[in-house]
Amino acid sequence: MIKVSVILPVYNVAPYLGDTFESIIHQSLKDIEIIAVNDGSTDDSATIIKHYCQQDPRIVAFSQENRGQSAARNLALQHARGQYIYMMDSDDLLGDADALQTCYDYAEKNKADFIFFDGDSFSDKKDAHRYSWNTKRTQLVDEDTPYDGEYLLNMMLDTKKHNCVVWLLFIRAEFLKRIGLRFYEGIIHEDELFTTILTLNSTNVYCLRKNLVAHRIRSASTMGINYSKRNLNCYLTVADELLRFRRTPIIHKFLRYTLSKVFYTGHQIPLKDKPGVFWRALRSGYMKYIGFKSALVFWLKSGHH
Repeated sequence: MIKVSVILPVYNVAPYLGDTFESIIHQSLKDIEIIAVNDGSTDDSATIIKHYCQQDPRIVAFSQENRGQSAARNLALQHARGQYIYMMDSDDLLGDADALQTCYDYAEKNKADFIFFDGDSFSDKKDAHRYSWNTKRTQLVDEDTPYDGEYLLNMMLDTKKHNCVVWLLFIRAEFLKRIGLRFYEGIIHEDELFTTILTLNSTNVYCLRKNLVAHRIRSASTMGINYSKRNLNCYLTVADELLRFRRTPIIHKFLRYTLSKVFYTGHQIPLKDKPGVFWRALRSGYMKYIGFKSALVFWLKSGHH
């Protein structure tokens, strides 16, 4: 029986991919499968995947033309046979050899829909502190206690500890199937949408107070420093989809928390790109989330271009 499906969307990460594979294949939990999806890489990523496939029969590989992380994860989810799903970035490292075993035992003991844990960020660059973000939030709650997703999200927003990334979650496959959740394709920041809906669908979330993953920060990644019109447009799509999912106070609170920050940071985009994005937000009735201060900064502060 496969206990965990580790899902690995791969796009141009050749310098790091070997280390990532090594950190998974040497896990003490052996009943796992590793589903690597090559998302149209143009570097040596495909060769590295093939090399590890030949070494370890637990690795299953797929490839597609470049369609983005959401599409790659969805393809892997279709083929996943594990009791639990762990979605890892293909340049990250599992913190210790018992990481998956620890998650599995804890989730099984508590019959959790999903569990969340902490991580560390690291970078090969000297100025990494500029865009590292908070991956520690388990101190806010107790272990071995079931939490309601809406309660948790409320608390994370109130304490400004909200974190939307999927690589800090360990999810029961049957729960994912039951709620019918997949990644929204064609956007970046898809984790914001996925983890919010995942959380609001559960009344049985558990926290594991351990640091289990080391997340690599690269300036070339989605979370890097090149903020563009696309970032803002994708966040607006997330807002559209969340309001389609539910129009409840927690969704409004989440959008106030997110869109005010997004447009505040959005001052960095070129002036010529600002009217289109702003008009879309205005037309959608999102000014109440963005707020006056962030709108002012968006227009009056110029970016790095």
